[in-house]
Amino acid sequence: MRKNYNLEKRKYIIGGFIVLIAIIYTIRLFDLQINDEKYKRSADSNAFLKKTVYPSRGLIYDRNGELVVFNQPAYDVMMIPRDVQPFDTLDFCHTLSITKEQFDKRLADMKDKRLNPGYSSYTPQRLMSQLSAQDYGRLQEKLYRFPGFFIQKRILRQYKQPTAANVLGNIREVSRDDIERDEYYAAGDYTGDLGVEKSYEPYLRGVKGVEILIRDARGRIQGRYEDGAHDIEPISGRDIRLSLDIKLQQYAESLMVGKRGAVVAIEPSTGEVLCLVSMPNYDPTLLVGRQRGENYRKLVQDESWPLFDRALMGAYPPGSTFKPTQGLIFLQEGIIDLNTTYPCHGGYINGGLRVGCHPHGSPLPLKPALQTSCNAYFCWGFKAMIDRRSKYGTSAKAFEIWKNYLVSMGYGYKLGVDLPSEGRGFIPNSKFYDKFYKEGRWSANTIISVSIGQGEILATPLQIANLSATIANRGWFITPHVVKEIQDTVMPPNNDRRYPTVERKHYDAVAEGMRMAVIGGTCRRAAIDGIEVCGKTGTAQNPHGKDHSAFMGFAPYTEPKIAVAVYVENGGWGATYGVPIGALVMEKYLTGKISDAHKPMEQQMLNTSIAYAAPKKK
Repeated sequence: MRKNYNLEKRKYIIGGFIVLIAIIYTIRLFDLQINDEKYKRSADSNAFLKKTVYPSRGLIYDRNGELVVFNQPAYDVMMIPRDVQPFDTLDFCHTLSITKEQFDKRLADMKDKRLNPGYSSYTPQRLMSQLSAQDYGRLQEKLYRFPGFFIQKRILRQYKQPTAANVLGNIREVSRDDIERDEYYAAGDYTGDLGVEKSYEPYLRGVKGVEILIRDARGRIQGRYEDGAHDIEPISGRDIRLSLDIKLQQYAESLMVGKRGAVVAIEPSTGEVLCLVSMPNYDPTLLVGRQRGENYRKLVQDESWPLFDRALMGAYPPGSTFKPTQGLIFLQEGIIDLNTTYPCHGGYINGGLRVGCHPHGSPLPLKPALQTSCNAYFCWGFKAMIDRRSKYGTSAKAFEIWKNYLVSMGYGYKLGVDLPSEGRGFIPNSKFYDKFYKEGRWSANTIISVSIGQGEILATPLQIANLSATIANRGWFITPHVVKEIQDTVMPPNNDRRYPTVERKHYDAVAEGMRMAVIGGTCRRAAIDGIEVCGKTGTAQNPHGKDHSAFMGFAPYTEPKIAVAVYVENGGWGATYGVPIGALVMEKYLTGKISDAHKPMEQQMLNTSIAYAAPKKK
């Protein structure tokens, strides 16, 4: 009999289909039972309620052990959507002091996976955060009426004093990006926002725990599963000790009330920041609680920019506080020695170019030039370097060498302070001027204003204070930082010295010139009885209004304990605001009090405000 090969083939095809279908079913069953947790969650949620237990956030202390930031309890209203049974919505809303419309919106937002990507009807969802004590009490009494709802305990921040908001930062609810970046977070969690709270979030937040509760057949909580044997205890966040002296911070802020600008003080030998003031500031308690969003909006809209950290982000022309860098560069490059003099007949005059200066003796060498803050001296020195083609070939090459010295001193780039949002200031390079003036078409005279900290030069108050600390140390600095110690953590040693490319011997001369400025120069108001103070004023031209008042200094002259920079917007002469505020901060830190001789100056600074014109609306 002849064999039918078509039937034979059909048999194999049908068999193959059956095998394929069996494989598909097997894979799907495996996926449903093993990979897909939906049914597991459903089964677990019938029997158990897993409640997140939030850890206490680490406390923050100042350098002297004074408590600065601590915790307070807060309560969120949580719900498991699938467990909610019909209830009196109006009674619920009345209990929480919200309207029915607000309740419906909160419910809709919760279920919107764009706003709440972790939404599941099987898991606890937050309906309302940070109940007031009154609302919490009312709801606790009536909670049995609202099946599916429970109260979740949270931790919020509280502050001992309304100070240092720019350093401390605050906490906020996590965003979708936060959740995607870090699996630790879930919707409704809190994270550090700005300041130390953000920089040290992994240490401060701790580790969440879990409490497992068992349900009966009707979903009612019967107690802890196996007496808590499977619960996971939360681990508290680690405490942090700041380098800040909170009393000095408060005092410096009080001196800056009614003014805009910054005060930065550093311990030169360690790089520890003693105070970091940005004014106007704000009360950090404004960003705590249910009014946080509204208060934050008001701060953003405030025309004085209280959220802008001027100490770290403010890019200002440093003015004459920049002159010590020029003396150091000229000495290192052999452009001058300590006997080199330059004339000043009311300023720098070269051809048709004139840079004005105030009356003083002429000609002068370096130290008296620093003492009197002579503009002409540093203009002549800059010209002698940038236009010395016999040594450098071109002005552009000379300028690159000049710029690299400044970068080594901490200008033009971020210093690396352990706070977010640090600015870098601005030090132009030769390509900047090649583009602006065309290559080979510019010289020292074209950009002469940069030699006295004007023109395109911009620096942050932190960078200016760091220069002061570098001179105090006679040629090295440690990266400024605001955290001194983390509980149960071996921190990397903050003692790595950074050396600018200027030899130590040249710093001695500049420090002596700054000492002369206090003894009988532009910084006489910085003198403190019994303490050898060194200083340098700065009056920075401002094309948008009155000049800025600046000062940098350190004390004592030998074995210095504090280096400070002060910058007051529209404050006029450096000696008007910069010098007295800097002197008072140094005296307060070194002696713990203000002498009778400086009391009138203190009262003047405490009680003087500067009128600022509101910015023009576009």
